Amino acid sequence: MSRSTEVEPNSSPNPGFPKDEGAIARFFKFSELNTNFRTELIAGATTFVTMAYILVVNPSILSNAIFLQQSGDLFGELVIATAVSAAIATLILGLLSNYPFAMAPGMGLNAFFAFSVVLGLGISWRLALAAVLVEGVLLVLLTASSIRSRMITAIPECLKHATAVGIGLFIAYIGLSGDPAVGGAGLIVASEATKTTLGELGNPATLMAIAGILITSAFIARRIKGALLWGMLATALLGWILGVAPWPQGIVAVPQLPLDLIGQAFVGLGQLNGANLTNFLAVVFVFMFVDLFDTVGTLAGVGVQAGMINDRGELPRSGRTFVGDSVGTVVGAVMGTSTVTTYIESAAGVSEGGRSGFTAVVVAGFFLLAVFFIPLFSAIPAFATAAALLIVGVLMAGSVGGINWSDPAESIPCFLTIIMMPLTFSIAEGLAAGFVTYPIIKSFQGKAHEVGPAVWILAGVFLLRFVLLGLGIA
Repeated sequence: MSRSTEVEPNSSPNPGFPKDEGAIARFFKFSELNTNFRTELIAGATTFVTMAYILVVNPSILSNAIFLQQSGDLFGELVIATAVSAAIATLILGLLSNYPFAMAPGMGLNAFFAFSVVLGLGISWRLALAAVLVEGVLLVLLTASSIRSRMITAIPECLKHATAVGIGLFIAYIGLSGDPAVGGAGLIVASEATKTTLGELGNPATLMAIAGILITSAFIARRIKGALLWGMLATALLGWILGVAPWPQGIVAVPQLPLDLIGQAFVGLGQLNGANLTNFLAVVFVFMFVDLFDTVGTLAGVGVQAGMINDRGELPRSGRTFVGDSVGTVVGAVMGTSTVTTYIESAAGVSEGGRSGFTAVVVAGFFLLAVFFIPLFSAIPAFATAAALLIVGVLMAGSVGGINWSDPAESIPCFLTIIMMPLTFSIAEGLAAGFVTYPIIKSFQGKAHEVGPAVWILAGVFLLRFVLLGLGIA
C-alpha cells in the first residue's frame, strides 16, 4: 500500500539534531526507515493522545468488578496499573522490535473481565486476575515457539488488506459513535428502529466533533506536520473555551500506588479448586483466544498500512513484537489489570509518519508521565479525538485496492472481514469470518490445493469457536 502524501515522513533526518539525538537515530535506524526524531516524537504523541482515554475508561470498567468495599474505591490504583502495564509492554515492544506499535489493557477484554467473568460467572476478581496471569504465561510460551509469528504469514494476502480496511472502519466507527453525554462524538447513535442512526446535530458535543473533523481536514489538506495531534488539541481547546467541555480541574496530581492490587493474581491462584476449575480454564481460553487474534489482526492491518509486510507476507521481527504483548499481560495481571493487547490506535501514529520503535518509546514515556497528569488528560473530551480516528480510517481504507473483487474466493471473505469488524466491535470476529469462508469458497472453486495447511488449521479453530458460541459455551 502506498503511503499517503499527507502523512509522509520527512525525506531525510534533520542534520541539526544534537549528538544525543544522533545516537537515538542510529539505534532506531531513522535513516533506513526514512524518518526523523521530530516525526517519531509527533507520531508517538499522536498515538498516545488518541489512546489516552484508556487511562480513564479501563479503570472505570474494571471498577465494577475490582474493589474492596464499594465500586470505584480502587479507581486511582487501577489508573496506575493501566499506565504501568501499558508503558512496560510498549517500551519492550519498541526496543526489541523497532516497530511503532503501542499496547495497553484491551477494550472488550476489560468488559469481558468485569461483566462476564467476575459479575456473570461469580468468579472473584483475584481469581480472574490469576486467569489473566496464566494466559500471559501461555502467550509467552506460544511466542517462544514462533507460533504467533507464523499466524501473520499464514494470513492470505487479500485478507491482510481486508484486515487493514476493516480496522480502518472499526477505528472510524469508534470515533464517530457513542453518546456525547457519556463519551463519544455522537454522530452515530443507537436506534431501536434502525439499530444505528444519525446523531442529534444540535448537540454541542456533536457540533464540536464536526468542527474537529473540519479543522483536522484543513490541517491535512495544508500538509501541516502533526495534523492529527494539532487537530485534537485545537478541538479540545475550542470545546473548553466555548464551555462544551469542562476545563481541566488541575494539571498535576500525586499518583496512588496500587498497593491493594499488586500481587493479587497470585492470591487468586490460591483460590483455584475443583469447583471453579472448569470456569477458570474456559476464561483462560477466551482471554488467550481473543488476545491472540486481536493482536495478530492489528499487526497485520497496521503493518500493511505502514508498508512493513514484506513480499513473503511476513512482518519481520514479529516475534519480538509479541514479547511485549505477552510480558505486558503478565505484568498487567501482577499489577492488577486485565489483558494487554496491541492497540489499533497505533495507526494514528503511523499515519503521522511513525515508522520506528522510537514512536513506541515515546508512547511508553507518555504513559509513565501521565500518571502525574491524570486531571489534564482526563479532561480531553471524546469529541476531540473523533477527527483523528476518522482520518486514520480514511487512510487505512486505501488497502481495499489490494483485493481482487472479481474473484469470489477473495471478495466474499474479504467483505465479511471488513464488515464484521466494526459491526461486531471485534477484530477477532472479523478475522474469524474471513478465515472460515476463505478456504471453503476456494474449495467450491476446486482450488483447495491452493490453501495452505496453516489456513485450514486456523479456519478449524475459528469454526470450533463459532460452534462453542452457538452452544453457549464460549
